Amino acid sequence: MAAGNEQTIEVEVVEIDGVAVVPRPVKGETPNTRGRIDWTAWQGRVRRLDARWWPLWLVLGTIFLVLAVVVGICCAVVLVAWQIFKAILKLIGK
Repeated sequence: MAAGNEQTIEVEVVEIDGVAVVPRPVKGETPNTRGRIDWTAWQGRVRRLDARWWPLWLVLGTIFLVLAVVVGICCAVVLVAWQIFKAILKLIGK
């Protein structure tokens, strides 16, 4: 065999001398919790916001407040313009 043509063989050990080999859990996982999410850790976090995110919530809240005020003012301008237009049509119609 040439040095450039080395073959790598990957093998999964299933049994050694008649004894089944149990794979090791990955970084602290227990075999019965693989793929499961521990929702009990979120119990207290759902009710309170993480303090690290307050700048984001402040910015988003400010943007929301500005947008709400702008939409409110636009609605008020349209309403006042409609009222003026109706009053002008009533004066012309008399």
